[in-house]
Amino acid sequence: MPELSISTWSLHRALGKAWYDRTPDGFVNRNGDGGRIKLLDVPREIASHGIGHLEICHFHFPTTDDAFIADLRAELDRHGVSLYSILIDAWDITHPDLEQREKDLAEIRRWIDIASTCGAANVRVIAGEAEPDAESIELSAQNLLQLSDYARDCGVRVMTENFKRLTQRAAPLLDILNRCEGKIGLCTDFGNFKGEHKLGDLAEALPFADTIHTKADYEDGIMLRDQFLTCLDLTRKVNFSGYYTLIFQDLGEEWTYLNALKREVLPYL
Repeated sequence: MPELSISTWSLHRALGKAWYDRTPDGFVNRNGDGGRIKLLDVPREIASHGIGHLEICHFHFPTTDDAFIADLRAELDRHGVSLYSILIDAWDITHPDLEQREKDLAEIRRWIDIASTCGAANVRVIAGEAEPDAESIELSAQNLLQLSDYARDCGVRVMTENFKRLTQRAAPLLDILNRCEGKIGLCTDFGNFKGEHKLGDLAEALPFADTIHTKADYEDGIMLRDQFLTCLDLTRKVNFSGYYTLIFQDLGEEWTYLNALKREVLPYL
């Protein structure tokens, strides 16, 4: 049965700006002014809105030391929230420079280790920034499989997404998944396929989705509801049974818009 989830990206203004310097104990969050909540507040916040599953963007971690991760796990347990995934939102597994690519893969492995320590079920890895040619598709698949083998030993599953240049259309995305022979999960984002091919690409990708970034478009703060429902109807056609992850990234009070998304999604659960 499908369930509701949410990403910390939907609360990115509440959490404040985040950027990082590498330090011996992890990545330090130098939040700008305006952060209203901390990451440790998020499990309580989402549970109060009836959401029991969470995806955390890697850049929202204020630190990755053991004490913080223990506190995060305690807050998740206290509020009955599962950590479905850590979204690794950086690094390029198809980088053309071998040395840089190996550095990027090492950073991703580091975040797989962190995800395991946090108790996350999955990590989402970007399939690549390269142009979608045959060589890049094969390179992406091989590196996703390498990361999957590493993650499996950590008790974590690797997923990818229709996100960034290599997977901006369904065909290369599905080619990569096919080469990975079922070892890689998929997050399908309503907002990442664009233009005249959007609905067709969604229809092709959704049958393979484990989770959906359930995102609407807005004009002058008003949800384009018919367009959003068309996307949701596609999920029903494929009998989607995973996680609908609510995503809001526009201007406005987050929970006003997130609860509006939730109301539209509930009939599809």
